[in-house]
Amino acid sequence: MKDGECIEFLQWCLPRLRLRWPGFRKVHKQVCKRLSRRIKELDLSGLSGYKGYLEEHSGEWRNLDAICQISISRFYRDRGVFDALRSRILPALADNLRACGGKELLCWSAGCCSGEEPYTLQIIWRASVIPAIHFDLRLRIIATDTNQNLLERAQEGRYLKSSLRDLPEEFVQQAFERPGKYYMIRRPFTENIVFVRQDIREHIPEERFHLILCRNLVFTYFDDALQRGIFEKISEKLIPGGFLVIGIHESLPRIAQDFVSYEKIPGIYQKARS
Repeated sequence: MKDGECIEFLQWCLPRLRLRWPGFRKVHKQVCKRLSRRIKELDLSGLSGYKGYLEEHSGEWRNLDAICQISISRFYRDRGVFDALRSRILPALADNLRACGGKELLCWSAGCCSGEEPYTLQIIWRASVIPAIHFDLRLRIIATDTNQNLLERAQEGRYLKSSLRDLPEEFVQQAFERPGKYYMIRRPFTENIVFVRQDIREHIPEERFHLILCRNLVFTYFDDALQRGIFEKISEKLIPGGFLVIGIHESLPRIAQDFVSYEKIPGIYQKARS
């Protein structure tokens, strides 16, 4: 499959999936490889044959949608974001919660892939935040993704060294054991994390959250109308004064009038207090 042919196909099919080509420009080769495998599975004659197959088999669009799901993740990805969460945002949320008598800080990790993001949150919470604030408070995380295979990997908690390359060594030593080739996350750092299969385009958790991470998903790959619709739902689920974290190269829709950039750190926004 030639790269140009694949790009032309993606520019044709992505809008029909309510996705946007600019978000796929840098990662499209990952999708093209999956497309090649799918075409071989169906024994078709290239992309033209696959396009005809889509027109004759409407159910294949669901498979194409899955092919277009990008899964790139690692621990402590975007260091500046997690440094801010560790040193300022999580302690501030904890202090506010304590002042009103709360016992649980609730977080949603949307598009959690194989668990690196929610586990990173729990690691910095247990290893850094709790020892600094000196009072008992629980961080509970709901982690959602549409890919069942990735969620199963997340629940297993087993990772290659490459997934940990951005995680500070002190956290690697505290949170992981290495019985062999893989790094296994220790049990205390897996507690209070619930992994749920959920497509953010169709369903979101029922709870309201103090912190929502929705990075490199909605505001990269989805079309503008879908972005706005999902943002409105996310905003409703975030308590006033809570924080929303998106990708450092993403931007919020123009309708996000109640959100302000937090200390000009890329990707971090705080919802106005009512």
